[in-house]
Amino acid sequence: MKRAPTWPIAGTLAQVVGVALLVKLVFVPLLPAGAVEASRPIRLVAYGDSLTAGYMLKPSQSFPAQLAAALEANGHAVEVANAGVSGDTTAAGLERFEWAVPDDTEAVILELGGNDLLRGIDPRRTRANLEKIVQRLRAKNIEVLLAGMRAPKNWGAKYEKEFNAIYDELASKYGLILYPFFLDGVALQGQLNLSDGMHPSAKGVQVIVERILPAVEQLIARVEARRLAASKS
Repeated sequence: MKRAPTWPIAGTLAQVVGVALLVKLVFVPLLPAGAVEASRPIRLVAYGDSLTAGYMLKPSQSFPAQLAAALEANGHAVEVANAGVSGDTTAAGLERFEWAVPDDTEAVILELGGNDLLRGIDPRRTRANLEKIVQRLRAKNIEVLLAGMRAPKNWGAKYEKEFNAIYDELASKYGLILYPFFLDGVALQGQLNLSDGMHPSAKGVQVIVERILPAVEQLIARVEARRLAASKS
């Protein structure tokens, strides 16, 4: 039987491909692990209720989406996941912790408590739930920005004082970045809210993002510092 002819070009291509594969095998593993880690976008989860979810808004108008766009405009490589669920109390948020915060999460903006206020839930229960969430985040070495809420006057001075103290105390105890009031500049501003007077419009979300952005950039800086320390260890 005659042997099929061997074309020189085939041999040349095979050699080139072989060399390319060898180069890849030799040099890719030599890249510093820290360099690979630093180039990966930071994974941030916005973990909250309807204010985070974007109640009655288009997905592109929600807080996580607008925040991601603002961060990108400022030169930050950050993936922002929307883990907001409308109607969630702090208890409900605690119950869904495992699926709300994936294992590869590096930072969380924790925005819960507004629905506890609407229901008049005992501030001690709200604090206990939030503290358990914070403890679980800390156990996963996740950096946290705690977005606070403010109690309305109609619940009385005692309730207002106890509730409002929750966020300051937890931030101080666990070394969290605190943004005192998530709806700062938007609450009670008719032109920045939907017809229900409680949920921000797309413009209202824009104001929230503009105001909270410096705190979020501080959160990102903490993640970057952690990555840098890990690359040197």
